[in-house]
Amino acid sequence: MSLTNRGAARIPATIVTGFLGAGKTTLVRHLLENAGGRRIAVIVNEFGELGIDGDILRNCGVPGCRDEDIVELANGCLCCTVADDFLPTIEALINRADPPEHIVIETSGLALPKPLLKAFGWPAVRARVTVDGVLAVVDGPAVAAGRFADDPEAVERQRAEDPSVDHDNPLAEVYQDQLQAADMVVLNKADLLDPATLARLRHDIGGALARAVKLVPARHGRLDPAVLLGLGAAAEDDLASRPSHHDAMNGAHEHDDFESFVVPLPEVAAPEDLVQRLQAVCAAHDILRVKGFAVVSGKPMRLAVQGVGTRLQHAFDRPWDAAREGRLVVIGQRGLDRAAIANAIAAPGAA
Repeated sequence: MSLTNRGAARIPATIVTGFLGAGKTTLVRHLLENAGGRRIAVIVNEFGELGIDGDILRNCGVPGCRDEDIVELANGCLCCTVADDFLPTIEALINRADPPEHIVIETSGLALPKPLLKAFGWPAVRARVTVDGVLAVVDGPAVAAGRFADDPEAVERQRAEDPSVDHDNPLAEVYQDQLQAADMVVLNKADLLDPATLARLRHDIGGALARAVKLVPARHGRLDPAVLLGLGAAAEDDLASRPSHHDAMNGAHEHDDFESFVVPLPEVAAPEDLVQRLQAVCAAHDILRVKGFAVVSGKPMRLAVQGVGTRLQHAFDRPWDAAREGRLVVIGQRGLDRAAIANAIAAPGAA
């Protein structure tokens, strides 16, 4: 099947799902950088008050990647706002004079794919767009460390053995729903895993899936578009084989277990100073995810910072195009001590 799907009646759409910090934005950016002239539009659903992921993709410097082709939906989790945000956005894209040849949808780390897949059955969309495939991006080292339960049967056994343990952890449910909806699982950050651990992850994830799904290891989300696009899954017609914890609830779900907020980042003398400070804060407050931009003294470039837990990455990505103002999105389970976290980030040694 042609990656561009030229001449087809319906525009192919790829849904990129995955937990917080798995590497979805990095994978999408790599797709844009290697689009080969294809007109790809991206819908990115940022969770939180600050659109960091959309900003990383927008103005990314990729030839042919126009600002108007990056559409950010920041009014809440995409699977909760399908009618209000997603459907009008899709209709606006496909009704352009030069509609995209492929649509990539990057969901937030908290989104359940099933309600989004159901939206492609709406008459106004179904005749014009098809779900080419669902990609579940997995943070290999995080899963290998046992941070999320990816075996529903094992969870039920543990519940029977120890009823005092809360096995309805929404983090685990979201993770499992994303895997079950996938047409391909991308085992990202595979370079951080030894061969035995990678083989174990393949076995464990594959064994937990309801159907045969290809598992592909990746480093920094760098996969050939020919691997990711053109799957021809027509996932909107295959909902029955993609079980969800929330099927009985008609897709209704809550995200009350999560919260996010924005913290101002004071100017730092060196990136290493900020990273060490953030690692201490993340460890002290059990923060799930941080991402944002920082001002470094004497540097014209902004410093992009993102991390999962205490594993942080940073790089100068581009010159500041507005006021030099550092900001950081902090995401975690509800109950974070916002004041203590903000003070610790602003004042070294206060974690």
